[in-house]
Amino acid sequence: MELMILVVYASLCVGIFKLFRIPLNKWSVPTAILGGVVLLGSMLLFMNYNHPHTKLATQYYVSTPLIPNVGGKVIEVKQTKPNELVKKGDVLFRIDPTPFQAVVDLRQAQLAEAQQSVNSLEADYQASKAKVQEGDLVMKQAQKEYERYRQLVKTNSVSQQEFEVKERQYQVAKATHQANLANLDKVEGLYKAKINGESVAVAQAQANLKQAQFDLDSTVMTAPTDGFISQNFLKEGMKATTLALRPVMTFTHVQDKLFMAAFRQNSLLRLQVGNEAELAFPSIPGKVFQAKVVDILPTIGKHEVQPNGSLYTKRFIDENAMPLVLLKITSDMSEYDLPYGTTAEVAIYTEHAHHLAMMRKILLRMNSWKNYLYLDH
Repeated sequence: MELMILVVYASLCVGIFKLFRIPLNKWSVPTAILGGVVLLGSMLLFMNYNHPHTKLATQYYVSTPLIPNVGGKVIEVKQTKPNELVKKGDVLFRIDPTPFQAVVDLRQAQLAEAQQSVNSLEADYQASKAKVQEGDLVMKQAQKEYERYRQLVKTNSVSQQEFEVKERQYQVAKATHQANLANLDKVEGLYKAKINGESVAVAQAQANLKQAQFDLDSTVMTAPTDGFISQNFLKEGMKATTLALRPVMTFTHVQDKLFMAAFRQNSLLRLQVGNEAELAFPSIPGKVFQAKVVDILPTIGKHEVQPNGSLYTKRFIDENAMPLVLLKITSDMSEYDLPYGTTAEVAIYTEHAHHLAMMRKILLRMNSWKNYLYLDH
């Protein structure tokens, strides 16, 4: 691009010198050369500032390390072909379900026992109510006898010993009635205690059964979303664990191809969300694709600090930190099967000095054609 501008400028200078018959001397020639340098330099400076460019761009993507919720022996691996597209919910591998099925059977038996205990508890509650009523009648009858004998003992109609017998009978009936009331309160509390409309014992048994069923279902690992597994080293007979540091597979999600580009901090004044952009890929020489600025990250990761025991030195400040810009391709890329993580060259066009955007577009396309040339061997 610079060479083309110089050729055009030199042609104009030759034409002006011949047309106006300007003599070639120590003043005219240096003036023409200096004018070309100033023109070319000014155009490049204004273009770089208003339409920034970078070769530091790459596509980022999200992958998920697959860690089973339960550990056990792998008995089947469904997805053995790498990079084979799977749908959400497709089975990836299975863990031996025998011990987990046994726990589910046990929890089901405990639930049935808890449900049966509810019927028994209701019968105990009704029996306790009947005992309270019976004890109340006995106590009242004993109280009447006690009051009658107390009046009779005053007139010496009965002996003191007979009176004391009736008094003890009344006290025993009264204590028995109080014990029956306490037992009724206890049984009534157990009978009427509810969690979401179920008795405590049944609710606890149901919760245990849900946990056991969840563990059993977790023996089948399925795809979390549409995606693929690039490398699969899991084989039947291996033991899968629940350790977070030992995933058994890495799952790559099917996702929008977003690109992250690093620009000089000088460009921050011009960059805005919504700016148009173009990308040139080393893997697709001679073509340029349209894109748009989606976001300008508000943080620069190189200067992130966290509480630790290290003291920061001058080298921490010397880091040549560059702000990151998120871009989304708007061109149709369906005919190009680019792998995730592809690098690119990016140019962003702002609304300022828009006439200089043509220079940037020509330069980007020239660089794209240069991708045909490489000397690796």
